[in-house]
Amino acid sequence: MYVPAPAVTADLPARFGAAALAALDAHAGSPAAFAALVGVPAELADGVWDRVRATLATRPVQDLRVDLEDGYGRHPDAAEDAAAAGAGDAVAALLRRPDAPFCFGVRCKALEPATRARGLRSLTLFCTALVSELGPDSTALAGLRVTVPKVMAVAHVEAMVLVAAHLETQLGMAPDTVRLELQIEQPQAVVAADGTVPLGQMIAAGAGRVVGLHYGTYDYSAALGVPAADQSLDHPVAEAAKAVLQIAAAGTGVDVSDGSTNLLPVGDGDAVRAAWALHARLVRHGLRRGIAQGWDLHPAQLPTRYAAVYAFHRAALPAATARLRAYVAGAAGGTLDEPATAQALAGALLRGLDCGALTPGEVTAACGLDRPALLRLVRRQA
Repeated sequence: MYVPAPAVTADLPARFGAAALAALDAHAGSPAAFAALVGVPAELADGVWDRVRATLATRPVQDLRVDLEDGYGRHPDAAEDAAAAGAGDAVAALLRRPDAPFCFGVRCKALEPATRARGLRSLTLFCTALVSELGPDSTALAGLRVTVPKVMAVAHVEAMVLVAAHLETQLGMAPDTVRLELQIEQPQAVVAADGTVPLGQMIAAGAGRVVGLHYGTYDYSAALGVPAADQSLDHPVAEAAKAVLQIAAAGTGVDVSDGSTNLLPVGDGDAVRAAWALHARLVRHGLRRGIAQGWDLHPAQLPTRYAAVYAFHRAALPAATARLRAYVAGAAGGTLDEPATAQALAGALLRGLDCGALTPGEVTAACGLDRPALLRLVRRQA
């Protein structure tokens, strides 16, 4: 969830969860109606509905980014100084609450000459306020991420590694506390002028700090001349770019995140439902292509985010557990699964468990495997 810095408050999860539940109550009608609208199979409607509502009531925002870049805009220095420091204070207070996100961070301005100094100043103010409130040894700092926009060259990553190390030293944080997400918004980051693909070099240049590659929908599409009306997460140029991101990140432990959709669920009921249908379809589209995360910009997108994720994992449960049960037993079936396939099936079940779509009891009952056994399959251990 990306939120402009001035809008970040300690009660943000509660506010966003309440707004999301209010949107469901106003526009969804019933579990069956909502399921039909967002593409959830009818037999899963009640279970998905209950899980979505429970999540919105308890921990609705699970990954938060304070936006000091495009979503915030340009402001006088004094105003941005106050916004950056104030957001650091607010996030520190937020992290003490039971509904705090698991991960959090800040998107600073880009390292382009025109915005470099302002971006680094705001990043420093945010981190200084955060650490001043939490303390440099706080375990909550393990969730800290810095999203670096408009990354175009390996040198940008090398520079941010130096910045991260300097912040840790200056503020007394443990080494490698500050982790980096690279926002890929320019074609040159995917294919450089000399024809090389610099993404792998960027990950290596991060010296273990890079934990994410994030696709920037609109800057990237515009740079390739895609008309505004056709800029979307499922446009062919987006699909091509994200495929390269996935290839570069494979086996590195770096996650790939989808971008956002700018059709927000606001206005009358028809407008909200149209935006929900699109959002759920795009979330499902990403999940089917192996991208488990994306950006949301409005609290009313949370119902469709969770509905699509929960339904995706619950719909896959019967086949995945049957295939794993047969694989572990060495039984022949209609599908000949290899270790790599078992690894993928076990990984999908673990993601379903971790996101709350599945429970340990139902997974073990269906395939006879508990979490340690699933982890052994993911690691290809006997």
